Amino acid sequence: MPYSIVACLLLFVAGGCCTSRYEADARNSGHNFVVILTDDQDIMLNGMSPMSNTLRLIANKGLTFTNAFTTSPVCCPSRSSILTGKYAHNHKTTNNSHAGGCYGSFWQQTIEPMALPVLLSNAGYDTFYAGKYLNEYFSEVVPPGWSQWFGLHGNSLYYNFTVTENGKATRYTDAYFTDYLTAKSLDFLNNTSARKPFFVMVAPPAPHAPFTPADRHKDLFPNAKAIRTPNFNISSNPLEKHWLLTMQPRTLPAEYIDKIDTIHRKRWQTLMAVDDMVEGIVGLLEAKNLLENTYIFFTSDNGFHLGQFSQAYDKRQPYETDIRVPLLVRGPSVDPKTVQHSAVALIDIVPTILQLANLELSSSLDGRPLPLNSDRKDVIERQILIEYWGEGNFETYNSQCPWSAQDKLQLCTVDAACHCQDAWNNTFNCVRHLGEDLNFIYCEFKDHQNFVEAYDISNDLYEMNNIGYEILPSIRAKYSLALQNLTSCIGPTCNIIY
Repeated sequence: MPYSIVACLLLFVAGGCCTSRYEADARNSGHNFVVILTDDQDIMLNGMSPMSNTLRLIANKGLTFTNAFTTSPVCCPSRSSILTGKYAHNHKTTNNSHAGGCYGSFWQQTIEPMALPVLLSNAGYDTFYAGKYLNEYFSEVVPPGWSQWFGLHGNSLYYNFTVTENGKATRYTDAYFTDYLTAKSLDFLNNTSARKPFFVMVAPPAPHAPFTPADRHKDLFPNAKAIRTPNFNISSNPLEKHWLLTMQPRTLPAEYIDKIDTIHRKRWQTLMAVDDMVEGIVGLLEAKNLLENTYIFFTSDNGFHLGQFSQAYDKRQPYETDIRVPLLVRGPSVDPKTVQHSAVALIDIVPTILQLANLELSSSLDGRPLPLNSDRKDVIERQILIEYWGEGNFETYNSQCPWSAQDKLQLCTVDAACHCQDAWNNTFNCVRHLGEDLNFIYCEFKDHQNFVEAYDISNDLYEMNNIGYEILPSIRAKYSLALQNLTSCIGPTCNIIY
């Protein structure tokens, strides 16, 4: 059963008085924060369409960012950026592996102690986390800054999961993970006090693989099919796309298209439990008279593709499907039913929350506060860095596919026709440049070809026409210089227009 608003209304439990200077500063802001972070939810392929509660209670009551981007199109680097406000080259989590910095020693010793929950906790906030943290988190250690902690071990799961509950690892076999997170979140909110501000972060597994819906949702959307975008299941030739996208098979056979349709339906179905979560959280905040002082952020760590350029299903590519994410915000200073077209990034969430909490913004933050003021209608010019490091190595190939270990491929699966999703040379840096009359992306691949891709998104939304080798040499040189600077930027230098 979904967790209804009526079922979760309990007696108000008052908290103790705050006495420290930091706690007084937090009280003075008068604001609470809730961040709901989904996993692999697209915006380009109608990933928000089934979520009627979320659209009604957050989008229609607040602000929708139409050009929101992840700065790394894969889980662990992106989640690390969301928690720190830093680009991956600064927090040094470059992929989902421990060797790539995912919950590695640098993260635990240097970055984590200065992340957002620590800053808010020091300022007197009661902090709560439930859900997927970082892919390589398999620990009973509670990360610093969290008052209450329910952190998933490893990658997204729907059943048969292990969670560290405030320092103790607990195994669940029958519970549905999203509903478990809803129950824990509502329990925390039921026991919050208006005298002490709170920060809640909930990270459900949906719509990440293995795409397992709650039983109550498994028959929904029976006729839904993956969106047949203009770039759906088309072949790519050399000079059109980087090497990984030109590998065989050039197009996916019909039986794999049916599987993509099934995945699309299941992804939507998994999101229905998240939609129930949103309804429960918003309803409880309203019942406790906390909603008007609470900012709610809804977003995803990265996007997703389903058949675009003949790649079956995954992320890790520099295209709009993979890097553009949903971002909705409602709160005290946000006008309802408003839209912002300026480019923003997930690294902007930390400085936004710190600013709203009346806390100092560190000069080491790479992001900048989101433009929540709907009075500004013009598009603010911005260059956002997209960076990704390919994970393929000699051990990641699949012997069931017609490739060898020497190819250093990854995520080559029979159910995706052995069209691999990643490789050692799928390493790239892109600058995503938006302005009032400009919508452009320029990418350089760190492979033996030094491959370049560039697209005029304003005229080529589906990135069919690679103009990287056609643009003027001066323009190409300008963007190449921008990438040199952005990939080494720290703090304020990350927001210079090159």
